[in-house]
Amino acid sequence: MGKKSKKDKKGKGADKNAAKMEKKIVKHSKKEEEDLETLIAEFRQLDAKKTQITEEACAHPLPRLNASLSPHPEKNEFILFGGEYFNGHKTFLYNELYFYNIKKNSWTKLEIPNSPAPRSAHQAVVVPQDGGQLWVFGGEFASPNGEQFYHYKDLWVLYLATKTWEQIKATGGPSGRSGHRMVVCKRQILVFGGFHESTRDFIYYNDLYSFNLDTFTWSKLFPSGTGPCPRSGCQMASTTDGNVVIYGGYSKQRVKKDVEKGIVYSDMFLLKNEGKECTDKWVWVRLNPTGLKPSPRSGFSLAVAPNNRAIFFGGVYDEEEDEDIQGEFFNDIHIYDMVKNRWFAVELKGYKGEKKKRRRGRKEEDGTEVKSEKQDLQTSTEIVKEIVTEDGTLMTIKQVINNPDAKADTESEEEKEEDASETGPIIEPCARSNAMGVIKNGLFYIYGGMFEVGDRQFTLNDLYCIDLHKMNEWKVLLETDPKNQDWLESDSEDEEECEGAAGGEDEEEEDDDESSEEDGDDHPPVQSEEPYSEYLSRTESYWIQLAKDNLGQTAKEKKALKMAQAMAKTFYDGNV
Repeated sequence: MGKKSKKDKKGKGADKNAAKMEKKIVKHSKKEEEDLETLIAEFRQLDAKKTQITEEACAHPLPRLNASLSPHPEKNEFILFGGEYFNGHKTFLYNELYFYNIKKNSWTKLEIPNSPAPRSAHQAVVVPQDGGQLWVFGGEFASPNGEQFYHYKDLWVLYLATKTWEQIKATGGPSGRSGHRMVVCKRQILVFGGFHESTRDFIYYNDLYSFNLDTFTWSKLFPSGTGPCPRSGCQMASTTDGNVVIYGGYSKQRVKKDVEKGIVYSDMFLLKNEGKECTDKWVWVRLNPTGLKPSPRSGFSLAVAPNNRAIFFGGVYDEEEDEDIQGEFFNDIHIYDMVKNRWFAVELKGYKGEKKKRRRGRKEEDGTEVKSEKQDLQTSTEIVKEIVTEDGTLMTIKQVINNPDAKADTESEEEKEEDASETGPIIEPCARSNAMGVIKNGLFYIYGGMFEVGDRQFTLNDLYCIDLHKMNEWKVLLETDPKNQDWLESDSEDEEECEGAAGGEDEEEEDDDESSEEDGDDHPPVQSEEPYSEYLSRTESYWIQLAKDNLGQTAKEKKALKMAQAMAKTFYDGNV
């Protein structure tokens, strides 16, 4: 037998190290998971008392992130499950189940007996069989102080027709984890990556598992080729021909004993099925797409359109300096064409209104309007006929017929373009990460997520949509004010700074001057019917200075600008 190459030895050594690390983490996390299992057991005892399905109409769910939002396979509805919310002092985990009716723009909360325990950072997919099924795997449960974690490895299915939950107890599946990714690929569910964390250690995965929807069995896959390194939070999309694309992700590395460094990935891989007929043969292929790809970031929102296009929204890039982390949040849209292997950066058409040229004819000095050649063609039709006479001569006859309807249409189109040129303030979701994205009936929906201002986290529960065919403007379906959220800080000084950044709330203080400064009265006021873009342009220097006061005068201009814009938007929304 030939000698093993250094590459083979290195790969096996890495596998052994990963196995040792996983055993070490399991050992360290066993005690804290036992503590959390007690809390989960208490929940299950309460849940066992439920015997009936209840449905209740509600205004909207509470703010959350790391939930799952899935399109109903047979109805014009979305299904929201789980998620988490942090108020600065305590972490709340949910196992709530909501249905959103697209036509009615309304929410309904369902309580179903025998439901999964509260969790976040899980994954959910839908399949159309038997009236529709929602499959949920993994996720995490955290202690109220957010310092201990329990990672699930359970698999559940919600039968949408009968509104019943069932836990599928199949062996051989992935270990407990969160931050993994999951897609449906023909008649199987594929699970990739994720992480497991305790108070002392962490491990990231790049393993791949398949769950067969016909036999209800797990199997671990070992594709050939070089695949992604261990990571969580990547983006995973399946194509119509049975392949899978994986993009980006995040992991941590321990630089020193108590120092960790985050790594944001922007590489892309194709998991290709080269099997024939009923056999699977998986191969990893590194992709090098063309076009304008997104800047490096994590916390993307992803939804896959029927035409093999993946829609990416938002995200965050954390700049780490020593122990200080500043996040840059995004609200842009990128499209990846999985057939052409090409990125597209989206510029919304509706925001070009001021740049559009009017198509009316030019006017002479006396005020007479001169039509353009294109307009003249639109308001008349030229008919050309060719006739062959008896002696073989070819004659061409032209006839011009006026078209009054076309003239009306042209005038109507001109009026529309005039209206478009008089655009108001831009309506769009604020920059955020970890939002839930979904596509239904050609519309791309964004729900919830989070952003940060200084040390304060704002968790969202707003809902926007945009037409993927027109790509002209966002539509607001549910707008909420994040500054009204409670935020608890152990350090009162930090709390005052955060409240000031959010626009402030009235507090009783002995010093009236200090009170007016803290509750936001000294911020530049919003004028009557003033668009946000004009307000920001008028007051930007003030907000930048305020941001520098919070971050420190040596803060980078880019960071200060991002924070200033977030503070200004929050104050504006609360005072319109």
